[in-house]
Amino acid sequence: MASNEEKLQMFSNRLTKVYRHRSKIAKRQHVKCYRLYDHDLPEFPFAIDFYEDKLNVSEYRRRHGMAEEEHEQWMSESLQVISAITEVPVENIFMRQRQRKAGRQGQYEKIDSAKSEFVVHENDLRFKINLSDYLDTGLFLDHRITREMVKKESEGKKVLNLFCYTGSFSVYAAAGMAKEVLSIDLSNTYLQWAEENMLLNGFKDEKKYQYLQADVIQYLQQSPKNYFDLVILDPPTFSNSKRMKDFMDIQRDHVQLINQCLSALKPAGILYFSTNYTRFKLDADNISRASIKDISKATTPFDFEGKLNRQCFRIIKSE
Repeated sequence: MASNEEKLQMFSNRLTKVYRHRSKIAKRQHVKCYRLYDHDLPEFPFAIDFYEDKLNVSEYRRRHGMAEEEHEQWMSESLQVISAITEVPVENIFMRQRQRKAGRQGQYEKIDSAKSEFVVHENDLRFKINLSDYLDTGLFLDHRITREMVKKESEGKKVLNLFCYTGSFSVYAAAGMAKEVLSIDLSNTYLQWAEENMLLNGFKDEKKYQYLQADVIQYLQQSPKNYFDLVILDPPTFSNSKRMKDFMDIQRDHVQLINQCLSALKPAGILYFSTNYTRFKLDADNISRASIKDISKATTPFDFEGKLNRQCFRIIKSE
């Protein structure tokens, strides 16, 4: 059995290798926020993300068999290795523990109130992140390419962003010269965050950019027909919020959700649908009047290759 020092050396070697490789790609692509490491070694179950000059380190929960003091010592030694290789000072490394979940149902859980908030940049756009208070930071790095696709297709379009979270897709749509952007989420906290992100980028027009606190399922049941040109649907795998009329299960409910989105779209309108459910199977036979393209591979960034369970589809409503 390898000693603790030998294990730390293994971690150091692995992290050095991926850092050299990914930092070069990130620099070449002008990417400042990216995933550096994701559970590459079973003994070091971390997700390590660069947010410009800061690091977000998430330890996936596991049965490590260490006493509390022993675990704290192991964490401290691990952080020293991470700091030494990345040259990020320990005070700029933010640590949290999280459960590996099938989806994003944990994004609403508040775990602290330290308010470690910062503004980061992606493709010349600005986003507020929080590296202490929630299970997620406010910017999902795996959708970097998908957001750029939305931007390129938004000019003159009426855009609907469902389960909008902190509004990153809305910001990209507005940057792409969308005619209207409606952002919908059940959480007022995240809607306010979405509006902050829009204002950070100078998108202030209250008529063009609107925010609605609502249960997406209920909204779609009464949404205007043939109105939107572009819809983004990136729902949690499962949700049973007290404010929802019913609980949502993405495998069970995706056909209904997609068909309702298609109903809200104009003919030839585009729906981007994404899910993180690892065992998801698209029921294409029951999706009406649409062409469907799996763009999962095309939307996987360099820093998530081979590690991303997310599926993504571009669905076009028939004319």
